[in-house]
Amino acid sequence: MVKSKFITQTDMKVGLIGDEDTVTGMVLAGIGHVDGQGKKSFMIVDSKVHRKDIEDKFLELTERKDIAMILITQGCAEEIRMSVDAYAKSGKVVPTVMEIPSKEQPYDPRKDSVMQRVAFFLPSAMALMGIEA
Repeated sequence: MVKSKFITQTDMKVGLIGDEDTVTGMVLAGIGHVDGQGKKSFMIVDSKVHRKDIEDKFLELTERKDIAMILITQGCAEEIRMSVDAYAKSGKVVPTVMEIPSKEQPYDPRKDSVMQRVAFFLPSAMALMGIEA
């Protein structure tokens, strides 16, 4: 009989969807993981990748039990904004979806669901950053 393994906090991983430079840097820093079946916890998005592929990877990462956080560049999140917003409205906390900036696109906190929650509980947060809500 095989022992079933429970996922603990030390087994949790970070998922990543982004452009080549962002993903390469994060994977070199140790974020990426490939399991025994070849499933990766990251995806490099370039001009050849279709929106459907990005959305499928995002949904796969949100359904995995070993992913604690998903980092997605804001440019990629814009391509699948409906899925990202639907996940944010679902009320799930784990995995947490964090939108990060990339070289090609500056960070816009008005589109980030985490910053929208911060602004909800602290209305002056956006004003402190110099952004009109």
